[in-house]
Amino acid sequence: MAADPVHGAQFHSLIDLIRHHSERRPDKTSFVFLEDGEKESSVLTFGQLEQRVRAVAAQLQELGATDQRALLLYPPGLDFIIAFLGCVYARVTAVPAYPPRNNQNLTRLRTVIEDAGAKWVLTTSSLASNLGTQFERVPELSTLRWLATDGIAVERRDAWKEPVVGPDTLAFLQYTSGSTGAPKGVMVSHGNVLHNERMIQLTFGHTERTVFAGWLPLFHDMGLIGNVLQPLYLGIQSVLMPPAAFIQKPARWLHMISRYRATTSGGPNFAYELCARKVSAEQRVGLDLSSWEVAFNGAEPVRPGTLQRFADAFKEHGLRVSALHPCYGMAETTLLVSGKVPARQSSLYSIQADALEEGRVVPVDAAASANGARELVSSGRSLLEKVRIVDPASLTECPEDRVGEVWVSSASVAQGYWNKPELTREAFQARLADTGEGPFLRTGDLAFRQGEEFVITGRLKDVIIIRGRNHYPQDIEQTVEESHPALKANGGAAFSVEVEDEERLVIVQEVERSYLRDLDVGEVVGSIRQAVSEHHELQVHAVVLIKTSSIPKTSSGKIQRHACRNGFLHKTLNAVGEWVENLQTEAKQAPAAAAPANGHSEEAIQDWLLGRMAQYLGVAAEEIDVQAPFARYGLDSAVAVSLTGELAGWLGREFEPTLFWEHPSAEVLARHLADELKA
Repeated sequence: MAADPVHGAQFHSLIDLIRHHSERRPDKTSFVFLEDGEKESSVLTFGQLEQRVRAVAAQLQELGATDQRALLLYPPGLDFIIAFLGCVYARVTAVPAYPPRNNQNLTRLRTVIEDAGAKWVLTTSSLASNLGTQFERVPELSTLRWLATDGIAVERRDAWKEPVVGPDTLAFLQYTSGSTGAPKGVMVSHGNVLHNERMIQLTFGHTERTVFAGWLPLFHDMGLIGNVLQPLYLGIQSVLMPPAAFIQKPARWLHMISRYRATTSGGPNFAYELCARKVSAEQRVGLDLSSWEVAFNGAEPVRPGTLQRFADAFKEHGLRVSALHPCYGMAETTLLVSGKVPARQSSLYSIQADALEEGRVVPVDAAASANGARELVSSGRSLLEKVRIVDPASLTECPEDRVGEVWVSSASVAQGYWNKPELTREAFQARLADTGEGPFLRTGDLAFRQGEEFVITGRLKDVIIIRGRNHYPQDIEQTVEESHPALKANGGAAFSVEVEDEERLVIVQEVERSYLRDLDVGEVVGSIRQAVSEHHELQVHAVVLIKTSSIPKTSSGKIQRHACRNGFLHKTLNAVGEWVENLQTEAKQAPAAAAPANGHSEEAIQDWLLGRMAQYLGVAAEEIDVQAPFARYGLDSAVAVSLTGELAGWLGREFEPTLFWEHPSAEVLARHLADELKA
């Protein structure tokens, strides 16, 4: 049971909630949709919304769909909202999904349909004919029953019969992003939604004055729970536009906020980065963001640099830094787990990068230690959730100076994964080993605690472990995208593959469209290898440069690292250029070399360096430019130290391990060594 935060009513289900607002404010606007991101194409009051919802529910009841699963395939717009709530009113379990374009996404969609056991497809009249033809070609999908909800007369509303629904009744299945072979449907109940909506309201300080605006996909948890159900929970207005309208012209989002005096709006980090980079001075004319109180930022790692760039770009247009709200959540907790305290600036932490890779939290002075520090943003605090940071090995709670896995227990935690009891037990029924406290949801996210707040550092499953050290892929991806102007922002993936019993780093990265025609693959690959070596002391095993907009992403825009990895392994990426380390020439160790005939001359030392680098780094010796930095060929710390040892054995004297960094090219190092030997 959840209380209306504004009016004090008690709700047992989403039906109670929607009826409450339709009866008390029937003429108040609930949703406004801007079809092109600028012009209003449809508006619904709370009264009109509930009438349309009842009509859809009555039709579903008459067709015998109660207690079955229905796939929702809709273009952006209010028809999706009506259909989703129609399912709720008919006790039909909604399965929101992304409509496929031609044969795109049909494979994944088929696995979702099969996993959910969906019998129905709800859509619009225009999509029904196109999609129906595609589905008929697939035997497993040809038996689905279709219902175009936009053609249902509103007069059908009077035939609706209220079903028995309570907090534990399943409301919908939220399918998480993942491989096409094993999608997981998160079972979200009415009680889960009501509890999480209450938490969102408290975390962000929403009131009856709040106005929402958004462009997020409505079939995604942040779009559905945030931009649709939170406004419904509060009985307030939400202004929506298609995601494509935002991507085409990011300024539309900001002008929507300005025009409707929105107080809450947000999206993933990339949206803020896109605005900071792409919204021109001309497009900012007339922009007034002073109404914006909650600019929530979640669903992917929040980057401090993005927050700063966005704040700097729009502070002259009324944006307050305190409005920027990093938050954290996932489908398995319905949506929100934590968020920043309203009206305060986000907490930033500078942590020693090397220590963090070992799971230790060592604060440092960012200004004094810029190269060795990692800047992280707090994900805020959790108001209605029990959150623990747990050592994934010992399953005991971590102290504040250690990184662990985020475990969550609350009424917002979903019921589990549909038809996957084993995965449900593993993920949703964890207990602390020493106290037995639980059950907890194991999120798979890594974090450390700072007082009441906690700071996300990465993913347990996505962490790249090379030579016993943890590396966070999002950090490497940022380094890569900034290494060369030909590389597209938010278009890369870093992951590891096992090669000859070792984990090795692979980069998949999109190329900007304007660089495709005259792409210098060697130059770009060299820049990537140099940047990764310099910033992360890692050697890159392979780089695959791919066409613009071809990297695998989820419906909400997240890079799918596992799909990229599969694409690399199976050679299915849309490559425009690639480089792979030549392991045939690689040597872990070499016997001590005899002194060359011409002694330890500069030329002899340089030849030795080129030969050994070629063997270690998987390149031909003639490809190495003696004047280029070692880092350009991916020389990492482990290789540098090994080469220093070999060099000492060959020349008969000891050297500091930092030798290759202090003299960073073959030409410079050879000259230095020759001079030292002469002295």
